[in-house]
Amino acid sequence: ISILALFPNASGGSANTLYQACAKNNAAALRRVLERGVTREEVMELDINGRNGLMVAVSKGFVDLVYELNQCPFLDINHQDNDGNTALMIAAQACFVIILTYILNYFSGVDMELRDNRGFTALLKAVMQGSNDCVASLLMAGADINVVDATRGKDVREWALKTGRFETLNRLRRLNSRPQAEQFCETYVPEWPDLKELVAKATATKSTGQKVAHRLKSTFIFSFPHDPQDNGIMDHMVRITTSIHSPLVVTGCRPLCPSSPPEIGKRRLAVPELMQMHPGKRLEEHGMRHSNGSISVASTSASSVSLGSCCSNSDRRGSVLSMASNGVRKFVPRSMARHNSVFPTGCVPQIKVTKSGEPTPKKEKKKKLTKGYLEPPIWKYKEAKEEKKKEKKKEKAEQEKMDKGAKKKAKK
Repeated sequence: ISILALFPNASGGSANTLYQACAKNNAAALRRVLERGVTREEVMELDINGRNGLMVAVSKGFVDLVYELNQCPFLDINHQDNDGNTALMIAAQACFVIILTYILNYFSGVDMELRDNRGFTALLKAVMQGSNDCVASLLMAGADINVVDATRGKDVREWALKTGRFETLNRLRRLNSRPQAEQFCETYVPEWPDLKELVAKATATKSTGQKVAHRLKSTFIFSFPHDPQDNGIMDHMVRITTSIHSPLVVTGCRPLCPSSPPEIGKRRLAVPELMQMHPGKRLEEHGMRHSNGSISVASTSASSVSLGSCCSNSDRRGSVLSMASNGVRKFVPRSMARHNSVFPTGCVPQIKVTKSGEPTPKKEKKKKLTKGYLEPPIWKYKEAKEEKKKEKKKEKAEQEKMDKGAKKKAKK
């Protein structure tokens, strides 16, 4: 998703430095600056508010620039401006969930517990703004749910009540009731537990009285729209479509530590940190492989055991994208993964626009007889009668013309 359409005039003008490219939303200029090389002073160039190029791009919602800055060296992701805000805090306060999730997943060393000058963290800012998706992303990334601000000493629940964010409070309660995403674990079984009971209840033989009572209930009871039930069919559909066994997920990505799914309060590593800890070759050798249309897991060894237990020891988790190329699964570079996933690189669809031969017919406006009064409705049977009368009049007029012509010829 690109925010370029919201800022049509922002990309104009030349940009020679990294900060200018970020401020003008010029992704091509930023790419050229990064290719020629940058220094620490150029990367950490600040404006009057103490913000660097990344923070300016995040504050304005320039998603493409945030993707490019992921490869920028000497970039301090935890830099604070004059108000104490970091790039993560700015994204949380602006409710930019795509940018916030990308920072958590692809920028290494992100500190979620930093506070601004008023003592608020990124989680508290997201709660006060009522951004439910940002709150869920921060909690699943390991943010402290029991954090309190430094000035009033209120936690996330109290701030949600004070600011009137009741939907956010409900989201916090649901996350507390289900703190772990069990569908991302290998032990998850994609079956609905209540299905057998419901099928047995529906197929059971009923007496005549039960059938009559069921018919009366279905006739006289009104069904009003309501929220989905907990652990109902909607919850089961979400779990089974987002699980690691789902064909929608397993064909495009795989979890690095399937034995340690995301959980509230569990700090996880970013993708660059996980790739530094475990090189790509080792991940390819001991990861999941596809063969003959089925999924098979490589043989376990000492290195694979250490890879699977990396999150259990440090209580951290991460996920990486992978793709199949010539029979070998390789990691997608971040510069490639951020591009369009619908059309491959170099394959730009050609769109041809052709004009229709016939012009679009315009509706004729009915003339109102009087402006001060409403027109009576015209019924279809009346319209049919009027059309028949008009046809009869035309036939009479033609017949009269024929008779007159015949009389003139007879006189001659």
